[in-house]
Parts: sequence; C-alpha cells; structure tokens
Amino acid sequence: MVDGCAGEERGGRQVGAARGNDSPEDPRGDLRWGSVPGLVADAAARFAGREAVVDGRTRITYAELGERVERAAAACIAAGLVPGDRVAVWAPNGLDWIVSALGAVSAGAVLVPLNTRFKGAEAAYVLERSRARLLFVTGTFLGTSYVASLRRAAGEGAGEGPLPGLPDLEQVVVLADDAPDSFRTWKDFLAAGAATPEEAVRARAAAVRPDAASDIVFTSGTTGRPKGAVITHAQTLRCYAIWSELAGLREGDRYLIVNPFFHTFGYKAGIIACLMRGATMVPQPVFNVDTALANITAERISVLPGPPTLHQSLLDHPHRDQYDLSALRLVVTGAAVVPLRLVERLRGELRIGTVLTAYGLSEASGIVTMCRQGDPAGVIAETSGRAIPGTEVRLVDGEVWVRGHNVMQGYYEDPDATAEAVTPDGWLRTGDVGVLDPAGNLRITDRIKDMFIVGGFNAYPAEIEQCLGLHPDVADIAVVGIPDARLGEVAKAYAVRRAGSTLTADDLIAWSRREMANYKVPREVEFLAELPRNASGKLLKTDLRARA
Repeated sequence: MVDGCAGEERGGRQVGAARGNDSPEDPRGDLRWGSVPGLVADAAARFAGREAVVDGRTRITYAELGERVERAAAACIAAGLVPGDRVAVWAPNGLDWIVSALGAVSAGAVLVPLNTRFKGAEAAYVLERSRARLLFVTGTFLGTSYVASLRRAAGEGAGEGPLPGLPDLEQVVVLADDAPDSFRTWKDFLAAGAATPEEAVRARAAAVRPDAASDIVFTSGTTGRPKGAVITHAQTLRCYAIWSELAGLREGDRYLIVNPFFHTFGYKAGIIACLMRGATMVPQPVFNVDTALANITAERISVLPGPPTLHQSLLDHPHRDQYDLSALRLVVTGAAVVPLRLVERLRGELRIGTVLTAYGLSEASGIVTMCRQGDPAGVIAETSGRAIPGTEVRLVDGEVWVRGHNVMQGYYEDPDATAEAVTPDGWLRTGDVGVLDPAGNLRITDRIKDMFIVGGFNAYPAEIEQCLGLHPDVADIAVVGIPDARLGEVAKAYAVRRAGSTLTADDLIAWSRREMANYKVPREVEFLAELPRNASGKLLKTDLRARA
C-alpha cells in the first residue's frame, strides 16, 4: 500500500515521508469520465432503472435524475450563464440541492457551496468574494428564512440586481413554490429552460474540460477570512474514484448522506461517489438520531459515513434495539479523535464489516490519507491511514505537507494566500501536526492553525474572534477549543470588557447566536482583566488552553 516511509533531515528540518501506491487502488476516474457532467450522463445510462435518490416521499431513478439535471442545465443556459461563471447553492441536503448543483456544473459553471449554518452576512461575504452570478437558496430551513437573512445583509447597495449589496449576483432562485419580488421560484426557473434545445445542453456539458474548475469550497484560515479552494473536474473524479475503491462502495448500496452537501465529505464522498458506483442516495437535511435510526431501518441503509459523534449517538441510543440496523456494512469516519472502543463497538455490536478512518482538508480535495479494508482496529482508531494513491505525505518539522493530484489549484483570486499555502514545488502546507508510523499511517496530533472541530464542523478561532471583537463592549478577545462530551470540542472565549461595561457571559453568547453559525458560538465565556501575552505582544494561547 505504501511505496516507502522514511525519515531524513534537510536543511536542518526533520522530514518524514510516505507515498501512496498508484496500483491497483487508483481507478483514474478523471480518465474514465473526464468531467462531472460526463459522470452524470454515464450514471444515467449505466444505472438507468436503479433508484438514485430517495428524498421523503420522492423516489427517482438514475435515468430520471439525469433528465432533471439536464433540465436544470438548460435553465442555467437560458439564464445566460457561460462556462466559468460561479453558481452558489445555499440549501440543506435534498434532491433540489443535487439537481441544481449538478445542473449548474453541467452548464459549465463552477459550484460554490454555502454552509447552511451561515448567517446572512457570512453567506454574503462568500457570494461577494466568489462574484457568484446565480444563487440557488432554500426558502425556510430550521425556522430561518434564508432569503430574509440575505436581504438584511445585502439588501442595500449600489447594485441593481435582486440584492443591491451584491452587484455581481444577477439572479436568485428560491428552491420553493413562492419567492419574493425580484427573485424566482425553482419551478419558474426550470420552465424558462424549456426552449433550450437538448443538443445545446449536451454540447455544453460535453465541452467541459477535465482541467476546468468544478467547485470552489470556501474554508477559513488563520486570517479569519474565508478563502476559496479551487478544485478541478479531474481532481474531483480521481480523488473520489479512489475513495469509492478504498471504501468498497458498491452498486446497490443505500447511502444515508447526513454529512452536509456544502462540505466535501457530503458532496464528493456522497453524491459524486454514489454516481460512480450506482448507490442510492438518501439525503438527511439535519442529523437527528431518531430520524437516522428510522431511515436506516426503513431504507435498509448499508453505508453511513460521518463524524464519530454521529456513530456514538447511534450506539448509545436507549431504544437502539427497536430498530433493524442489520443492513449497515460500511462506516467511514474521521474529523476528530476516534476512540478504539467506538471502532470495536461498531464492529462487534452492530456487526459492521468495514469501519475506516480518513483525513483530508478542502485544499487537498477533501482527502489526503485513508485506512484500507482489513486494517487492524488499532490502526483505524489511532491513525487516519496512509496516503491515497498518486500522492505524497511529508512531515516537515512535524507539520503535515501533501503533494499530488489532490492539491488545489490555489485560492480563488488570492495569489498571496496561495503562495503561503503551496510551495513552488507543489507541497501543500496543511497547518496540521502529525506523526507517521513505519507503515506510513498518519496520526494527527495538533493543529498549527488552532482550528478545532465541533461535531464534525471546522471552527477557526481567528474567524470567531474577528466577529466577537465587533461587540461594542469587548476590548480584547481570544477563543480556544475545549473538550465537550457530545460535540468533541466547542469554543470557549476569553474576553476583556471595555471600561465601564457590565457585559455578562450570557449577553455575549446571546449576541453571538445572532451573528454567527451555531457551531462557532462560544459555549463558555470567561472575563479576564487582560489576556496573557509575551514581551512582543503575541497572544499566549497555550496559557489559555492550560487555564481551560
């Protein structure tokens, strides 16, 4: 599985390296399908009569999915989209997300998924930064009107489109039966594409090149400002053909996709992988353990990737024995420390034949290393597996560096940030600290970027601090991750009040809930007279973590 793993010293820096073996695990999806539209068309033909998506009471076959995607692509062309235009989707997991996203990509557009946890200002920033021309947005989700949220954030400005504060955004399509003035309903949008000839739609899809950008996934960094990682069609197809091969995804599998589609784990290890293998997608918009158990039983779910907290909640459910989970055969997890006991319980109590762990980040197409079927439970629990085929993993002074076909093309329109992240010879500096065992298995031990993971969501202290610092009564702020029994880690804020302020922890937490996605909101706030800093003024987060 690994060609070599060695340690050496270069230029005074400790270096260890492992290379993924290209054969026989690399099926080269980029060569087979060429582009995501090519994959969609192939799946519609190969798996025509097989069930493709189950979304509530709606059940469609692969042939029907292919037809719906073509209709959406026709509507995108009718709307004036040209190859390379950015199209955003801000909606929960569901059939409409799948069709709108694949339709846009089939029309040559570049997909920009938006986090459903975002507030209006956070979504508006990504829309502005990507210069998206078209947005597909849900109506109301979890009691929140996304349209109203966007209007509050970007309803005023110099532009003349549906949202004046976003002059590049020419059209907003609401994935519902009703839409406000200047917006369009999903039904009306699709109807407008009826006049677009089928030949034009298929020609547009066939013209998409493997090296063209397929998506831009925005991810935050130490600056606190989201940056868009650009990934091509070829990268997406090669990486997730490999993922599907290593995981052992099969035709006829039934895949409960709880991981959000706006995340690579949901979109690419979910939708794209299912298209490759002819698996049935069962999207679940929000993780609820009772709903998940009911879906697993009713739909005979066989594949359930997700963070460790998801699987732990299934195992610990007091009425688990009342559900038939016998069809489950494949679990892929990661994003946090995986207890050995969890792996043993999944294998022993639920009799799941394949339990694997993996490690990735948006800048590396979402996948860097992965365990292999047959690996011992200890390797699966204690490591994230080995470099995927066609790639290399190196440790430089403990930091994980990655090189290969999975490394992004760069950050969208941000050459300076790209140069900081990727070396001239193609190595991506991940910002994560790890160790490699003699077999090349990677274990992540720390995060240079201070990132912590809340229930599977990446939380970046710099981004949270930037928002909290806008509160009028906050003079100084620092955020660290602290352990949480349910979510793995949550944010804790250390704040310094402005003179004369009577701000309380509850006040700041309540304010935070109105301003940022819930997973970013501090669960605890502690007020200090001043934050610990060294002689040069650098914040000493190690002291704060020790205090926490």
